[in-house]
Amino acid sequence: MNAASVRATEIRVRRAEGMLEIAFDDGSRFTYPAELLRVESPSADVQGHGPSQKVTPAGKRSVAITAVEPVGNYAIRITFDDGHSTGIYSWTDLHDRFGTGQEQLWNDYLRRIAEQGLER
Repeated sequence: MNAASVRATEIRVRRAEGMLEIAFDDGSRFTYPAELLRVESPSADVQGHGPSQKVTPAGKRSVAITAVEPVGNYAIRITFDDGHSTGIYSWTDLHDRFGTGQEQLWNDYLRRIAEQGLER
């Protein structure tokens, strides 16, 4: 099974820890910090319409997930307590970019925060 065809088999919001946990049908399981999901949202608000338009949201250290809803059979929409809800997180993106690539994604976020003089 390749990552392009993975599907979630279980989704849990761990509110007390500020985490989202997803198990996939390839046997993998990932835990995602709400902060990372929010600041790397696949929405146009964050990603823009190209790499030069990407925004790094500040002050999201304590952001919480308030809702997770399915989008067809391929993704979820996450609503955060700061009102953001426009990102569509595909299973592939959650598995690859946010899952197996989480360490690099987190380090890139921390670097951007530092370079821009922002607070988490």
